[in-house]
Amino acid sequence: MKLLIVEDNERVASFLKKGLSESGHTVDHVDNGREGMFLAASETYDAIIMDRMLPGGIDGIAIVEALRASGNKIPIMILSALSGVDDRIRGLKSGGDDYLVKPFAFGELLARLDALMRRAQDVRAETTLTIDNLSMDLLSHKVTRAGRAISLQPREFKLLEYLMRHANQVVTRTMLFENVWEYHFDPQTNIIDVHVSKLRQKIDAGAERQLLHTIRNAGYKLSADA
Repeated sequence: MKLLIVEDNERVASFLKKGLSESGHTVDHVDNGREGMFLAASETYDAIIMDRMLPGGIDGIAIVEALRASGNKIPIMILSALSGVDDRIRGLKSGGDDYLVKPFAFGELLARLDALMRRAQDVRAETTLTIDNLSMDLLSHKVTRAGRAISLQPREFKLLEYLMRHANQVVTRTMLFENVWEYHFDPQTNIIDVHVSKLRQKIDAGAERQLLHTIRNAGYKLSADA
């Protein structure tokens, strides 16, 4: 993981950097609130370890609140010598994901950090659909295949989302009409075939293998298998 430590105590920061680096993590460190705010907002990290009391005019709580206000959901562990219940509540209500009181055991910090990352991965899994090298972000509405961005119209996005949620299953035209178009099947229209054809051109163009298959007399299937 790539981690950011925002900690002004040189001894604590050195202890954290050494332990986390030896555990296989990449670590950046700053010792004041202004630099911490800048890096947290401009760089990509897997998690932040944030001291609560910082020099530089911006404390850890203010940084956490600013990140959450901007929509940044990066996991944040707050470190603090302030151990009162009200202090811990304030830290968590500001948007911190965990609050660890100093002094602490490094093993506990590492275990808590692992727990934060597991929870973050679970959240990401709920908002991302993936089959083979095709990925759909349900929050940003971005679709990529092997890193190539795919531009979809709203109806195409909804169609692909339904197919991805039912990957490796045969999806009938009636199912698509009722769940994507939200009205019942008209056997005289070819609207489904037209949209599927356009979608196939976009997601399978230039790819080594086809993902969107037509199942004769049945419907369609999104699958990495031929």
